Amino acid sequence: MSNSQSDLSPSVAARKRRLSVFAKAGEEALTPLFERFAAAHPIADYTVLRAPEVGTSMVRGRAGGSGAPFNLGEMSVTRMSVRLPSGAVGHGYVQGRSKGAARMAALLDAMAEDGVAESVDDLVTTPLEEAAQSARAARAAKAAATKVEFFTMVRGEG
Repeated sequence: MSNSQSDLSPSVAARKRRLSVFAKAGEEALTPLFERFAAAHPIADYTVLRAPEVGTSMVRGRAGGSGAPFNLGEMSVTRMSVRLPSGAVGHGYVQGRSKGAARMAALLDAMAEDGVAESVDDLVTTPLEEAAQSARAARAAKAAATKVEFFTMVRGEG
């Protein structure tokens, strides 16, 4: 069975995308958007299923993007799980050691599972994706400015 994005149901694919965005965002980017979301959709009391835990995960890479995989090294990861009074469960896995970001990601995931996924995407996920894309474009433009073109000139025929 293939594990590609196209094989997933739309709701599973949307959740996967949402959790990926939260994982990469960082607490400083996530906090103001979470607060804006919480102001529009107050988050009721919740039960902590898994308290924030900091651990490590092996990061793998591929030479040239398509070569044989190799272990690049370990990175810190923080995870947390919560349950809302409605029974909706949310999980938050984030890069780094931010327990606050893991809590926000878990609560946002639970709220999305509780029926307000469109609002989570509009108020949090989409702005985070747009900020990440802008940062990538800025890095690409900065790198392009330093690009050096090499060429060979041929002198004569023989």
